[in-house]
Amino acid sequence: MSEFITEDFLLQTETARTLYHEYAKQMPIYDYHCHLPADLIAADHKFDNITQAWLYGDHYKWRAMRTNGVPEKYITGDADDYEKFERWAQTVPCCLRNPLYHWTHLELKNPFGIKDKLLGPDTAKEIYETCSQMLRTPQFSVRNIMRKMNVKLVCTTEGPLDTLEHHKRIRSEGFEIQVHAAFRPDKAMAVEDLQSLNVFIDKLGLLCDMEITDYHTYIAALRDRHDYFHRNGCRLSDHGLETVYAENYTESEIKEIFNKIRYSRKPDVSECLKFKSAMMVELALMDYEAGWVQQLHLGALRDNSTRIFAALGPDAGGDSMGDFEIARPLSKFLDRLDRNNELPKTILYNNNPRDNALCATMVGNFQDGSTPGKMQYGSAWWYLDQKDGMEEQMNVLSNMGLLSRFVGMLTDSRSFLSYPRHEYFRRILCNMLGSDIEAGLLPNDLKLLGKMVEDICFNNAKNYFPMQL
Repeated sequence: MSEFITEDFLLQTETARTLYHEYAKQMPIYDYHCHLPADLIAADHKFDNITQAWLYGDHYKWRAMRTNGVPEKYITGDADDYEKFERWAQTVPCCLRNPLYHWTHLELKNPFGIKDKLLGPDTAKEIYETCSQMLRTPQFSVRNIMRKMNVKLVCTTEGPLDTLEHHKRIRSEGFEIQVHAAFRPDKAMAVEDLQSLNVFIDKLGLLCDMEITDYHTYIAALRDRHDYFHRNGCRLSDHGLETVYAENYTESEIKEIFNKIRYSRKPDVSECLKFKSAMMVELALMDYEAGWVQQLHLGALRDNSTRIFAALGPDAGGDSMGDFEIARPLSKFLDRLDRNNELPKTILYNNNPRDNALCATMVGNFQDGSTPGKMQYGSAWWYLDQKDGMEEQMNVLSNMGLLSRFVGMLTDSRSFLSYPRHEYFRRILCNMLGSDIEAGLLPNDLKLLGKMVEDICFNNAKNYFPMQL
């Protein structure tokens, strides 16, 4: 068959091809949000086969396989790795027009060099053996995969209780690609699960060698962990929330709610919202004082399937878009910080496309001229992380903000083979701009537009985040 992922894949005009090949393609990758396991980077792990590298932990593929009628045994169950890969190969031809089809073949081309074969039942064995053999060699250790993909920096997502031992090891060994942690304190405010929250508080006290007796010492312990992350190179936080919490509260109310939590007395709905609201403010103030960037991922309705959650836990393919109220609490939260000039750099991500213009206009309310693009409308996230979603995100940002100041793409992935998502984004970006140039909507000035492409691909992120390369 003819090559599918050609050098000009997605590039529909000559100008788009020039922008991609002469400006975007060579830019390094600055992956400021991902879920890569830091222990594998520290160990410079080599995978035994492509199933381990590709299918373990990838709930995007799991959902597609379930939809295609694949029994769980061949997804997350006890089938052997080749059987699981074989079922994925049977599913791939059914993914036409799903972004997984593009991602799969981009990842086969780079880093494996497979560009003249489509994955399907007839090619499964050959592709499995070819890729698995490569993965077992030193040239395809996780660090070398990152090198092959021209990665300069990644930020993994870690909770406050993480010791960061793997990040310390990576740094001590002089790995030239920077691997930072991002601070994700969601468990610290998860009052809806009282038992788990109290376990978290107990572990936090032990880790900080502090007796957490009240709300004041709880915040002090979290500050201690925030400081610890900062000392170990962390410069950004991340929240995965249904919506922002911004209820009015008093200090005495929060103290009393915390006491109820510690005595395992369930706060009522109003008290839960107030506690979450107070925690969001405290955590944002920590970010501001440390000069960090805060990221807010909003709108996912998680763990919809009790069956899947009971069997596999979270992040197993049982999540969907939600329809929570976003604008009012988000505005109130940001304004509460901004009015006292304590609002950190912030990136907003939405999971429901109905909130695109909402988020794009919300960030404009709180720009303050202190830094270009201080408030960012983040890249298309999760279910929007596909061609239409990326185009819509960039179109909305163009119309309601400054696309030229956009900090660009991230993988948001648990897989070391996901870096071609940056290539996918760059091709889509160049195609949009190239089409506008040829339609006369933008000036035919490749130096001007080429710089904009380079900035969005890498330079803006490098300049925006406070991690030094």
